Formats: sequence, structure tokens, C-alpha cells
Amino acid sequence: MARKKALGFGFIPQDTKHHFLVLIPKGNDGQVNVYESFTWDDTAPQPKIDEQKHKVSISKHKWKGIETALKNEFNKRLQEQNITAGRWANGSVPVERLLGKEMVLLMWAIEDCDPSVIPTAVKNWLGLTREERWWLFTMTNASTGHAQDRRGWRKAVRYALTENPVEEKHVQCNIIEQLFQQHAGYQGATYKDE
Repeated sequence: MARKKALGFGFIPQDTKHHFLVLIPKGNDGQVNVYESFTWDDTAPQPKIDEQKHKVSISKHKWKGIETALKNEFNKRLQEQNITAGRWANGSVPVERLLGKEMVLLMWAIEDCDPSVIPTAVKNWLGLTREERWWLFTMTNASTGHAQDRRGWRKAVRYALTENPVEEKHVQCNIIEQLFQQHAGYQGATYKDE
């Protein structure tokens, strides 16, 4: 059976227009930007970008630290669904909406971190199930989903993925429980002060 053809990583405009668009600059400098989009026009020379849907921006240097892990994880899942594999290229690369949520979550985790902890973030991100990644994206996006929102849930995601090393024996880490404990501690401090 022939694989279903997709654009970028799993994006099939005939199925849904909702996707994430990754803009990758040429060269080693510049910023990789991600936008959420609900429209697609095959006839337009360039995809339309809505600044209100700008989700995250990271340096090309940090992008290089995660692009291979993203490609491998996404292509493994696309293969399971009999969809053509994707690859990163300079310019614009569409990403299927659920894969895009997972990608943005990882990018949020590393946007303000020291590049030396990116391997820890990738390992912890890979230790989460896809459903856990979707849930963390949804919770974070609801309160701090714009590229400039770097507080609250965004900080919690960064700490959970970059400062919580996974032991090799336990691939499935307990990041969500840690987030709840951190949040409960924060809530407790708030209630005591009132």
C-alpha cells in the first residue's frame, strides 16, 4: 500500500487546515519561528503568517540541538500511520497539528535555557507519552501561549524538562507529577499570604 503524501511533517491539507508552520532561516544565524495556523492556500507563493499566532522563537543554534530528535520521533510516528516521512529544510515547513503541539512544547522548554541542558530536555521530552505532551501543551498554551509569554506554565515546563534528569532505567519520567507538586507548593504559599 502506498504511503499517504504529506507536506512537511504529516500535514495533509485535505484532512485539516490546522497546522504549525516552522520558519527556518538560511545559515547558522537568526531565529527559528513557529506559528499556529488554521488556513492553507496551495496557490499562494508564501504561507500567510498571523503574528497573533506566533508561538515560539529560538536561536538557530538551539534548533540544531533538537531538530534531529524531532525528525526521528515524528518520522517514526508517521511511518506507523503510513504517511510519508518529513525533513527539515530552510524556509517554511508545515507540521501536523498534534506533532506541532509536541514540538512547541519542547521549544518552550529550551527557549530561555542554557544550551548545555538541551540534551536533558530532549531526553525528558522523549520520556513523556504523546498524550502527556499534548496535555502539557494545552495547559501551557491556555495561559502563556504567545511567543512573548515567558512566565507561569512556560517557566514550569522549562524547569520540568531541563532540570529533571531522567535516569536511564526509567525512560518514562514523572514530570507531570513534579509540575503538580510545584504548582501545589506555589498555591500553598499564595493561600498562606492571604
